[in-house]
Amino acid sequence: LRFHASDMILKGHSDASYLNASKARSRVGGHFYLGNLESKPEVYNGAILNPVGILRHVASSASEAEIGGLFVNLKEALVLRQILHDMGYPQPTTPIQTDNSTAAGLANNTIKQNKSRHIDRRNHWIRHRVVQRPGPYTNKKNHENKEKII
Repeated sequence: LRFHASDMILKGHSDASYLNASKARSRVGGHFYLGNLESKPEVYNGAILNPVGILRHVASSASEAEIGGLFVNLKEALVLRQILHDMGYPQPTTPIQTDNSTAAGLANNTIKQNKSRHIDRRNHWIRHRVVQRPGPYTNKKNHENKEKII
């Protein structure tokens, strides 16, 4: 575990695993750390928070589990952002990575809504946060892709 000097900018990762908990539920987790501004070289510091848990509802698809994970992690990120702001480190839009392109597209409203009404109903709050602080969610194929959520 290493910590380096940084600009104290909150960054994070979000992930979920589909139908691997009891009663057909899904696990979610996140990883938050402090890094540099986008204009500077990236610094990968040790974690300041790693939230984990099990979704309360039964997800009907892996994408629904992933967007449920984004929801859980976004709530944690809002608390961390407020703490950092109160400590004197105002935050720009916070990038959070996800590995599911459908979840990223639903959050950004960049994919056509067809049979995803149940997902939209439960997690419309994520889209609302994107509108308040615009920035794209992207699918994380490698370490370079990031989405800005809040």
